[in-house]
Amino acid sequence: MHASPTIAPLFDRIHNALSTSPHVPNRQVRVEAAEGHVVLKGNVTSFFEKQMAQEAIRRVDGVRLIDNLLEVTWA
Repeated sequence: MHASPTIAPLFDRIHNALSTSPHVPNRQVRVEAAEGHVVLKGNVTSFFEKQMAQEAIRRVDGVRLIDNLLEVTWA
């Protein structure tokens, strides 16, 4: 029997991808994930950071769909 990946390892992989990206303010990004569908929430300070957060997790194993709901707020 082949075990499917659990949600916790997906969160770990997403967290690792976001925290190792130099362009993403990880502490300001919240992640929800279920069955490969990932939702990014929170605030960032530029459209570049918003895009880089999405790009950081695009190739994470187990991520199939990304809803980028990050809001750009000017400091």
